Amino acid sequence: MSDNNSTHTSTMNAPTLNSIRNTRIQKLTELADKGINPYPYSYDKNASAKALQEKYKDLPAGEETNDEYHVAGRVMAIRNTGMFIDLMDASGKIQIFSHKENMDVEKIKTLKLVDIGDIVGFQGTIRRTPRGELSIKATDYKLLSKSLLPLPEKFHGLTDVETRYRQRYVDLIMNEEVRDTFRKRSLIIQKIREYLSKEGFLEVETPILQTTASGANARPFTTHHNALDMDLTLRIALELYLKRLIVGGVSERVYEIGRCFRNEGIDTRHNPEFTMIELYQAYADYNDMMTLTENMVAYVAQEVLGTMKIKYGEHEIDLTPPWDRKTMLGSIKEATGVDFMEIYDAHQAVEAAKKLHVQVDDDMNWGQVVEAVFEEKIEPSLIQPCHIIDYPREISPLAKVHRDNSRLTERFETRINGWELANAFSELTDPIDQRSRFEAQALAKANGDEEAMELDEDFITSLEYGMPPTGGMGMGIDRLVMLLTDSQTIRDVIAFPTMRPIDNK
Repeated sequence: MSDNNSTHTSTMNAPTLNSIRNTRIQKLTELADKGINPYPYSYDKNASAKALQEKYKDLPAGEETNDEYHVAGRVMAIRNTGMFIDLMDASGKIQIFSHKENMDVEKIKTLKLVDIGDIVGFQGTIRRTPRGELSIKATDYKLLSKSLLPLPEKFHGLTDVETRYRQRYVDLIMNEEVRDTFRKRSLIIQKIREYLSKEGFLEVETPILQTTASGANARPFTTHHNALDMDLTLRIALELYLKRLIVGGVSERVYEIGRCFRNEGIDTRHNPEFTMIELYQAYADYNDMMTLTENMVAYVAQEVLGTMKIKYGEHEIDLTPPWDRKTMLGSIKEATGVDFMEIYDAHQAVEAAKKLHVQVDDDMNWGQVVEAVFEEKIEPSLIQPCHIIDYPREISPLAKVHRDNSRLTERFETRINGWELANAFSELTDPIDQRSRFEAQALAKANGDEEAMELDEDFITSLEYGMPPTGGMGMGIDRLVMLLTDSQTIRDVIAFPTMRPIDNK
């Protein structure tokens, strides 16, 4: 009754694919000859597969009802020349029973023009087959969208990784676990908002197109606005405009969940376009941010997964607060025996790192060396949740100087599964110190560091009007979703990740 494809379009040779497509296009002609519109405007669907499965879960095998419904979804399998059809909607699957005893003879004939992949609406009553399968005993149907390209073969599905990311729509059709990941992503973001709302945070929106690339160490994307004849960048962080809102007093607690863009490499944890949450709380410091971070993640895990003990790869990770807290310098000393707090000269720090077999550049400053040693020697071992606190001043241009040690800042990064999940500060509120830090960044940029921050004069002006003591935190939403869905790459949790175009030449 159909072409019943048995392979996927990515592996099918062009003549075979064209033949199937041409066959289906011919069916469009046949449908038109019968006066059937294969792409109608709407359908009165009044039940989902999941709702029916739940409502009639106790209906005995072989029993029928007079309860009539309209269901609609994608045809995933056709058996016995169309007598049995597996129909999938967003909620799940239900079987359609199509027989000439229940349906007009002409309708039964036209059913031969339906293929796997078509979207069809069926009307009928509920029955459970003698074999126990809940079914719609169809009395009528309506073709809602004719599929011209074949789906992957049902037993092997869509397994080619490149094709899965490039044709996410096919990936979603074929793989329930992929659909589940993106449903969980939506729920994770919903629960973050729910938690922050309970904590009194106000959700806001800030510009994506900006005149200054600042708020993070990253290389920006640039564009040109024709009407204003000016260059703009896509934002690399949410930070500086959110702080302006704290200055303005719109709320003492603000946050934004939004897209950021960084013109840098792609790997399992980095995509040029990604989603972040940043939040700021007046009259708080980085200690408050540690508590908020762990409580928020634990709340989301409990709400979405029903547990705070999750499995990622081979590890079981316990998200139950409170989480461990370790200083960056202390963790290095504990693991390597080298106390970088006893080293004041950048050159001596470079030499100490080389003795530890850590790759560093000779022109690195003390803070950059400390960070390089930490990332190689400590970071991979931090599987259980841990706040690494008190970062060097040189690598923390937006954080307040540590109240007990001027070489450090009140900054922490939350590490789970060896990753950075969150980055937070006691925010720098001194405009004179902030200008000095920005100027150091600008000098680094002038000397070739493409990821150094630009000096944002307007942000400094805002600080000169006075910003209250503030704690701030930024977290990668994509990484949190990876963690809570046991996904091994960021491309698995971004619906349409950035891909290199296929060269068709």
